[in-house]
Amino acid sequence: MSRNAMVSRVENERVLVLERVFDAPRDLVFKMFKEPEHLKRWWGPKGWELPVCNVDFRPGGVWHYCMKCVDKNQGDFYGMESWGKGVYKEIVESEKIIYTDYFSDAEGNTNDTMPSTEVMMEFIDMGGKTKLVSRSEYVSAEALKTVMDMGMLEGITQTWDRLEESLNEIK
Repeated sequence: MSRNAMVSRVENERVLVLERVFDAPRDLVFKMFKEPEHLKRWWGPKGWELPVCNVDFRPGGVWHYCMKCVDKNQGDFYGMESWGKGVYKEIVESEKIIYTDYFSDAEGNTNDTMPSTEVMMEFIDMGGKTKLVSRSEYVSAEALKTVMDMGMLEGITQTWDRLEESLNEIK
């Protein structure tokens, strides 16, 4: 368990709030979310890579990516691909990113059988450190339960662990 453990809570039955403090300046933490070369280093759970990562970082722009399991120890998941798409709604440089997150296919078509999510990420300057607050709003409590049952919280925890490792390598 790292010193900067992630704190999670559910609000209004359908909003998942995640918070974690990273020992890195706010501008750098923000940059990790906007540049494909950085995202490729840390996005996704342990044992997964990002062979495709196309980012058009502007309101109305699309982030289309593919996560692929490259860890043979993950059994049935090995070789599996998971495509996702984010559509940016609002960006305030170094402070905030708001986007809608979708499951998608390789062409970027959204998978409407899976719940989409409204995500707001806030980057709070703590004098050389950064508090990252992510609020993911689902259409219903059932939609949130669906992704929680898929192991999403564990996946995000591993993803943010990888973000912390990448930040430590860069600073």
